[in-house]
Amino acid sequence: MTLRKILFTFFLQVFFFHSLELIAQETSEYKSQTAEEAAASRLFESDTILHFSLAGNLKDLYKDISENSSYHPILLQYREKDGSLISIQLKAKTKGHFRKMKGMCTQPPLLLDFAKGGSTKNTVFENQSKLKLVVPCQGDNYVIKEFLCYKIYNLISPRSFRARLAMVDFEDSLNPAKTGSHACFLLEDEKPMAARNQSFIWKKKMLRMQGTNADEFRKMAVFEYLIGNTDWGIPYLQNIVLITKDTLMLPISVPYDFDHAGIVDAPYAGPAPELGISSDLVRLYRGYCENNMNNFASTIELYNRLKPDIYKVYDSCTLLSPKYVKFVNRFLDDFYKTINNKRQIDSEFGNPCRTEEHVEIKGLKE
Repeated sequence: MTLRKILFTFFLQVFFFHSLELIAQETSEYKSQTAEEAAASRLFESDTILHFSLAGNLKDLYKDISENSSYHPILLQYREKDGSLISIQLKAKTKGHFRKMKGMCTQPPLLLDFAKGGSTKNTVFENQSKLKLVVPCQGDNYVIKEFLCYKIYNLISPRSFRARLAMVDFEDSLNPAKTGSHACFLLEDEKPMAARNQSFIWKKKMLRMQGTNADEFRKMAVFEYLIGNTDWGIPYLQNIVLITKDTLMLPISVPYDFDHAGIVDAPYAGPAPELGISSDLVRLYRGYCENNMNNFASTIELYNRLKPDIYKVYDSCTLLSPKYVKFVNRFLDDFYKTINNKRQIDSEFGNPCRTEEHVEIKGLKE
């Protein structure tokens, strides 16, 4: 055996055993989380609106919008069905980038950290560690509209973030006059979402779209097309989390943050100039080039099968205005006309093949 072959065999064995160690480590971590994640999932098993209050020095909390914002003490309270008052001490900090830019929103999104506060045992928040609280930026109704995007993707794939709508009373301990109630929603943390799917988080950036699971990618990319969202990308993990069951499998892309989607139609939303479209109401398929449109057959079949359920998400929501529901129905009608017309499929989903260079938006830092 030549020296080159010996070295090649050696490095191949090192890579193989290193991969096995990673898989064993990640599998062990998943198993240790399973019991706790099962308890934590109860928060998202109900569709009823959760009502609770957050009290603390909200002025200082909202002012802390730096890139490295700090945690602030917060008291969360809610009442059980029997009327008993539940109190949980936790910490919260502002989150995100765009929505916490000064002057952009009336209040920034929050990250609630239960692990650094009081016990959640025997509460609706049992075994929760961290939860993102999406709050109104420029109106409660846009929060509800974004929340429903998560409900749509839950229909499409279990590899999705779960959300729970909530009515939250914000109480400023230093200025009671600033107290107000707003529609918000809690978003499942990425680690429980991955564990629920027997997976772990793939954190490496600069992965090409073609390097992800193709079937799951099409489901996700067509969903983003359905809601009219272009604010996502794989290489820079722009509003995308990648999960995988082991290091030898292609990761699966899981989307989040849909406030820039056309179906939400937020007043501050708009496509990146690099994309060359004029409005977030203009759909643009942002997947990779696939010359064979037959690759989309199973994905289109899935969306056609789920059509009644997708429309029902909006038709059955009593929190929406009839005018908005009518708008959504037209928006969905246009989508279904496209995916059931071969010529339009070729035109829309074949667009990446006609573009000289695929545009990647670096995205904003968390």
